[in-house]
Amino acid sequence: MRTFPLTWLYVPGDRPEVVTKALSAGADVVIIDLEDAVSPDRKEYARAATAERLADPHPHRIHVRVNAPDTPWSRTDLTALSPLPGVTALRLPKVTTPQDIAATTHLLSREIPLYALLESALAVENAYAIATAHPALAGLALGEADLKADLNTTSDEALAYPRSRTILAARAASLPPPPQSIHPDTRDLTTLATTSAQGRALGFLGRAAIHPRQLPVIEQSYLPTQEEIEKAESVIKAAEATEGAQALPDGTFIDRAILEAARRTLSLVAR
Repeated sequence: MRTFPLTWLYVPGDRPEVVTKALSAGADVVIIDLEDAVSPDRKEYARAATAERLADPHPHRIHVRVNAPDTPWSRTDLTALSPLPGVTALRLPKVTTPQDIAATTHLLSREIPLYALLESALAVENAYAIATAHPALAGLALGEADLKADLNTTSDEALAYPRSRTILAARAASLPPPPQSIHPDTRDLTTLATTSAQGRALGFLGRAAIHPRQLPVIEQSYLPTQEEIEKAESVIKAAEATEGAQALPDGTFIDRAILEAARRTLSLVAR
């Protein structure tokens, strides 16, 4: 069973010293951000610093969030960074239609995984079409801050449908479950833990972070509990013993879906 990242740490591309610290912070994926975290007058420097760091293969999984397609930096970001062996994947902000993915792939000099960030009402409506737009599309993520602005809301309740829609679109397209969007208050770890547990229950897998102190809270929230591990082990053991469907002592009927869920649980433990 394939395992997926649980922690995705964003770091500004125009601060090389912070990128260095982030690479040793323990995140499953480090995302060097050239977009929201970098002011317009620092865009060129951020790109150059990122290109220098990623000119050679790197032991960490490093994604780069390039600038949005309607900006003057987008094309150069894609053509300059996509060939570099240290770039594991590119994250595409402000994707709204499948055509945005197609236009991006024409600018890439090699096959590289792409992640589409859905940050508007139109993007959410087009979620499945975006998810199936191109074989290079490796995942979806929801940009909740921009989406709230687009929807003119400050309420998390307004995000219930977009969150479920993104999870459903990813599943329907046979993509990994999306990671949960960031919790912006880096000191409020209690709310981070609570909302991460809620995100896990909804169907997200893992979460983006903006500070290393958030990483252990996210990981703990998304790892199975001891009770879940024991339940999964009993499902696997019973299925292997009978080579067919049966009910556990607690009444749980073991079918294909239950068996796959148990395997997913144990794959998270194995990570």
